[in-house]
Amino acid sequence: MERSAGRSRRRRRRSRSVLGGTLAVATAAALTVTGLVSTAQAADINNAKNAGFESGLANWTCSGGSGAAVSSPVRSGTSALKATPAGQDNAKCSQSVKVKPNSTYALSSWVQGGYAYLGVSGTGTTDVSTWTPGSSSWTKLSTSFKTGANTTSVTVYTHGWYGQAAYFADDIEVTGPDGGGGEEPGPVIPAAPAGLTAGATTTSSVALSWNAVSGATGYKVYRNGAQATTSTGTSATVTGLTADTAYEFSVSATNAAGESVKSAAISARTAKEGTGPGPGPSVPKHAVTGYWQNFNNGAAVQKLTDVPADYDIIAVSFADATPTPGQVTFNLDTAGLNGYTDAQFRADIKTKQAQGKNVIISIGGELGTVRVDNDASATAFANSVYALMQDYGFNGVDIDLENGLNATYMTKALRQLSAKAGSGLVITMAPQTIDMQSTSGEYFKTALNIKDILTVVNMQYYNSGSMLGCDGKVYSQGSVDFLTALACIQLEGGLDPSQVGIGVPASTRGAGSGYVSPSIVNAALDCLTKGTNCGSFKPSKTYPSLRGAMTWSTNWDATAGFAWSKAVGPHVRSLP
Repeated sequence: MERSAGRSRRRRRRSRSVLGGTLAVATAAALTVTGLVSTAQAADINNAKNAGFESGLANWTCSGGSGAAVSSPVRSGTSALKATPAGQDNAKCSQSVKVKPNSTYALSSWVQGGYAYLGVSGTGTTDVSTWTPGSSSWTKLSTSFKTGANTTSVTVYTHGWYGQAAYFADDIEVTGPDGGGGEEPGPVIPAAPAGLTAGATTTSSVALSWNAVSGATGYKVYRNGAQATTSTGTSATVTGLTADTAYEFSVSATNAAGESVKSAAISARTAKEGTGPGPGPSVPKHAVTGYWQNFNNGAAVQKLTDVPADYDIIAVSFADATPTPGQVTFNLDTAGLNGYTDAQFRADIKTKQAQGKNVIISIGGELGTVRVDNDASATAFANSVYALMQDYGFNGVDIDLENGLNATYMTKALRQLSAKAGSGLVITMAPQTIDMQSTSGEYFKTALNIKDILTVVNMQYYNSGSMLGCDGKVYSQGSVDFLTALACIQLEGGLDPSQVGIGVPASTRGAGSGYVSPSIVNAALDCLTKGTNCGSFKPSKTYPSLRGAMTWSTNWDATAGFAWSKAVGPHVRSLP
């Protein structure tokens, strides 16, 4: 969310250079007594190392930490490359490959997702590349190159495009004469994980974490000797447990070669009845969320009691970071809010709650620097947020960390907070569009990790540019299709429809780009819940329990005469 009026975070694009056509692969043939055979291909091998990313990113270098080995989607084996462009980084991943001089090589890769490029440099003759604007299924890119008289190595690369979605690559081949390295050995069975520890517990779950294992592409988690769940990361939450019961847990590492021996076992006990989170929070079936600004950036200055009744959840923006990692505090901007006192603010929280509204504290925003990336900071986060809830009476917390989020430790922090706060806890999230393009993203993983205690994810459908929808097509912000096709990713990616909301600016001044009129928001809500008023994209099914909508901010809404809440609020309440 933006503190400065109209500030744009749109990613700058550059002009695209398209190389048309795919070069044919030349092969040599010779006539023998048995007929026409290809003698060159008999010795051809794939000279690329770790071509299927079964050993993580071994042999590959990705710019700006943009690449990661993921377990889904994959074309073959158990892993593939996912690389995510960001800002001025096009997510280039490259490898130096040994080749023979004066030789012809076929270069290919299977790709999926956003814009994907495949190329080679340093050939000593003509460097080549090919590309695709993106696809929802695996597509093969192919080209070829010839090495120069003195060329013994080339650089093979993939990359995406600025401001576009992440791309996936698998089964990269540089097929031709052996450049000297020969075929690479296959992956070896990984070592057993170390450092297994138990984190937050509830009456029915235990959160676990462990150290990463080199060469592992996944992990299996065991409860009392039987497999309980799997994970592609270094954490998992085992659910479906009995209250106040001790369990033994262990974990193994896996890759294409097989499974490691199990780690040393640890014991953990679930919480007693009455100490963990109970039923979900008392938020309406269909709800409107609005961010209330604790600062003056040119929008109308408000007291909490100035926020209209159309808003069911009011997110106070924002908590402030302290010198202690993960810890937050809150400081009311009395001077900027025209003398609004702390005592009035606290009283107004109670007034809104008496009206059936939830008032929560938002963490992060455009300038937020709160980092939760280890056990100590996770505990500091949970303790400090809970302290603010006790002090001010907040009903919960909103996660709006736009400068990075660690799924492992944010999950731990929120589960610790849930264990403290109990069943009334409201947890909302406001990721940017790029954060919810794939379930392997840190924000998406966090949302799925805490699905049992999560209230709603109100993704920010603005300051975004174009993005992939769940049908693999690219949609531009500012349209019904952009809202529905991107919401579909979350709805089909594992979140319950009641945990999905549409987040938009309340006015043209509320964000740098992406404003849509309230009528577009209402049309998108109708499309997703009833299958009516859709654009060119129409989801394969409807989601009647969709939670609702969110706006930045109640202050910008007030500046525009409350046009947004007057139109969207009643429409949300009328949903099925």
